[in-house]
Amino acid sequence: MKVVQFFKECGAELKKVVWPGKDDVVSSVKVVLISTIVVAVILGLFDYLFTSGMNLIF
Repeated sequence: MKVVQFFKECGAELKKVVWPGKDDVVSSVKVVLISTIVVAVILGLFDYLFTSGMNLIF
């Protein structure tokens, strides 16, 4: 019967959750996408610079 109690408690906890609104979700997605693009560009530049430096040396 621990399984039944577990699911009852899970349901009770999920009722307490305050889910974010559409505006909050959209703004969070924008932040994640912009951050991902910025980090990808920075890493791409470092990769290009290091590759160019290695090609000059070797």
